[in-house]
Amino acid sequence: MLRILASFACTVALALPLAAGAASSPSRFVQDPYPSTYTRIPSGAVLIRNATVLTGTGERLDGADVLMRNGTIAAVGKSLEAPADATIVDGTGKWVTPGIIDVHSHLGVYSSPAVSAASDGNEATAPTTPNVWAEHSIWPQDPGFLTAMAGGITTLQILPGSANLIGGRGVTLKNVPSTTYQGMKFPGAPWGLKMACGENPKRVYGKKGGPSTRMGNVAGYRAAFIDAAEYLKKNRPQPAKKAHWWSADPKPDSEKDTGGKRDLKMDTLAGAINGDIRVHIHCYRADEMAVMLDLAKEFGFKVAAFHHAVEAYKLSDRLAAEGVCGAMWADWWGFKMEAYDGIQENIALVDRPRNSCAIVHSDSEEGIQRLNQDAAKVMAHAKLAGIDITPEHAIRWLTQNPAKALGILDKTGTLETGKMADVVVWNGTPFSSYAQAEQVYIDGARVYDRKDPSRQPISDFMLGQRAAPQTGGVR
Repeated sequence: MLRILASFACTVALALPLAAGAASSPSRFVQDPYPSTYTRIPSGAVLIRNATVLTGTGERLDGADVLMRNGTIAAVGKSLEAPADATIVDGTGKWVTPGIIDVHSHLGVYSSPAVSAASDGNEATAPTTPNVWAEHSIWPQDPGFLTAMAGGITTLQILPGSANLIGGRGVTLKNVPSTTYQGMKFPGAPWGLKMACGENPKRVYGKKGGPSTRMGNVAGYRAAFIDAAEYLKKNRPQPAKKAHWWSADPKPDSEKDTGGKRDLKMDTLAGAINGDIRVHIHCYRADEMAVMLDLAKEFGFKVAAFHHAVEAYKLSDRLAAEGVCGAMWADWWGFKMEAYDGIQENIALVDRPRNSCAIVHSDSEEGIQRLNQDAAKVMAHAKLAGIDITPEHAIRWLTQNPAKALGILDKTGTLETGKMADVVVWNGTPFSSYAQAEQVYIDGARVYDRKDPSRQPISDFMLGQRAAPQTGGVR
């Protein structure tokens, strides 16, 4: 027994330095044979003038301008000079924000219409399926992408469902019409790994041979990551050996295949341990989130965010201290036992500690159209509890923080010079039940305009359908 424990400890210890940055090249476990083919839509310069601008960094600028050029934010400030070729947008009375980012969506994998033929989100054939990728289920014609666009959504992460302990890889998309999912795939965005704790896996597999309990769930995670740690040990590159005079240029150990047959499951888990794949965990109860944080420490991976996280308010300090985001609903709770102890101040309380990362997410093809209003609900309930939250702060729940959780904050999520020009022009404050996204820009191109039917895309699937609206993007 002692020998077994020592061997296991050695295996885990070998995995830990990899997560800390001493790993092999990221491409070793996260090569992409299905790379992004996304190309930004060519567009001229655009200057939005005299608007209330929420930059996503915590700053509010009244009577300010936003200049977009060559697909990026060229400048934000007052009295900006318009390039000769710029389109001028009158922002008087309007509000401008970064594009909204939904960190938890199933559009395209649970697409509309909701029929079994289009139900491709859960590979419920085994408790651990890290080998499957949500992107291979995405149907780009899902009309939900375009109704989400009308709600200001410019970027979204598509995840597998929560039937499994380890459900597979998620993918981040730019919300643009495309024939293929690769045409939507966010260039350079890391994959996410979807995991789930609690009731769902034990309900799905309780009559299929397990796990049927929460202790069975945890045993399942640990078994999978023990295998992954061993896989990492076998596939860790070795330093090249010097060629001796008697050898004919021997192949360096770093080029040798020491791990045997490639394993798609282990590739994903190894990528997570190395920090190249970001771990997103469906988890409701505070005690289970604590267990998952301990699991992450045991095997050397980092939790990017807990999703749904109905009881996150109970360990908000720990989440902030460990740099873990909480992606939550504004007011969904009580629909099953593990969701029982939710409160409407949850997001506001998770947001309070220093270095916190609170996110408003949808997990809904309908809710994704109104994430701004969900954020407004949080602000209203916080105010009733004596917590005043400003618009310039709340917008971060929809833009900066989800970008951080997805590993794309260097590219989008805030209106800062050089970042992607993902921008929404609102008819007034976004935090109102009367709020409407009037214009949506992705990489500087006006992809949606509420007042221009030619800028309201319609899914190919809806073209010719009797139920199709005369103009797209109806919310």
